[in-house]
Amino acid sequence: MVKQIGKGRYGEVWMGRWRGEKVAVKVFFTTEEASWFRETEIYQTVLMRHQNILGFIAADIKGTGSWTQLYLITDYHENGSLYDYLKSTTLDSQSMLRLAYSSVSGLCHLHTEIFGTQGKPAIAHRDLKSKNILVKRNGTCCIADLGLAVKFISDTNEVDIPPNTRVGTKRYMPPEVLDETLNRNHFQSYIMADMYSFGLILWEIARRCVSGGILEEYQLPYHDLVPTDPSYEDMREVVCIKRLRPSFPNRWTSDECLRQIGKLMTECWAHNPASRLTALRVKKTLAKMSESQDIKK
Repeated sequence: MVKQIGKGRYGEVWMGRWRGEKVAVKVFFTTEEASWFRETEIYQTVLMRHQNILGFIAADIKGTGSWTQLYLITDYHENGSLYDYLKSTTLDSQSMLRLAYSSVSGLCHLHTEIFGTQGKPAIAHRDLKSKNILVKRNGTCCIADLGLAVKFISDTNEVDIPPNTRVGTKRYMPPEVLDETLNRNHFQSYIMADMYSFGLILWEIARRCVSGGILEEYQLPYHDLVPTDPSYEDMREVVCIKRLRPSFPNRWTSDECLRQIGKLMTECWAHNPASRLTALRVKKTLAKMSESQDIKK
């Protein structure tokens, strides 16, 4: 273990060395054993490996009777989270599209069931936010923190929900979670909840993209509408009752790329889960946009 690089409600993250390589070590509080177990189980799912999902190396429990430590060892990405990266980085439209496309590709892989003897179940993240997405050295993203994920067991048509007291992050919760109308037995509900959160992440990314020489400073979604640590009530009032969403800077209307991204996020955070875009749809749209950017270059 070399040095601590992060802290969350589940524990700490350290940069470590393993066989001469840098790795990230997530150390869970003993009270968070369910999260550790879930995350380990999800990472070890067959066909889970994907360039836009954080690379899993190992999981371990170290203990001396009265004292245990739960470790999750993964690839190390020095840029840190998308949240950290956006705070200090200015984007052009190509780097914006790269961040967005790679994030949704990881999400799309999670959401997709792969059939076959060595299949992969469909998985919903349930705690998608810019702090749970990491930025690689090449400017692409990978999705991390799967401690709350739910799996869909298609053979029995069951939703496998982790026995976990932890819930997602209030600021990123969709209306149906805030007003408790989400159908917990219907797997598609969790997939559409992820898409709402992804819409907010697109908004965070787009504000940091320069157009006409201007950009906005980094802010969390709803920064101007709720307190720093919002309660369920704060969020429910804004998202469900007033039906407000993050606002668009005027400059987005005069930039084709930002205008399209704006339309995309609006279709992700729709109030009605059934009218939200799927990850695959967003992925295809962003791929098209990247192509037309390349043509312009």
